[in-house]
Amino acid sequence: MLFLLAGAMWVAAGIMLCFMAFKWLMAYEGNSALLFAGTGLSFSLIIHHFGFLRVVDKNLGRIMQMEEKPCLFSFISWKSYLVLLVMVSVGIALRHSQIPKEYLSVLYLGIGAALILSSIRYLRRLL
Repeated sequence: MLFLLAGAMWVAAGIMLCFMAFKWLMAYEGNSALLFAGTGLSFSLIIHHFGFLRVVDKNLGRIMQMEEKPCLFSFISWKSYLVLLVMVSVGIALRHSQIPKEYLSVLYLGIGAALILSSIRYLRRLL
């Protein structure tokens, strides 16, 4: 159950970030939107491989070592909840900052697509 919950949360967060990025990019016409989207998707591969896969592997190892019936919220560690709180706070601050949305879309799309890609490990373990 924890594999499903973790995978679903990563997919949901990734979809939300990608949706916001595409919404911002839809306001721009021409090749510039494609350039920003392509850059974000390229960054997602790097973020996925060098960042999120280590986090997923740590979580999978921790979940697989749990012997008794775990708490529903133990799909990530308590330390990760603090990291998550900081990431959400920074995301909100960036979204309300003066940084142009097309540049933020690269970051949001990169992280969002990387979350979706990385969630596949949770869902693969579930199956």
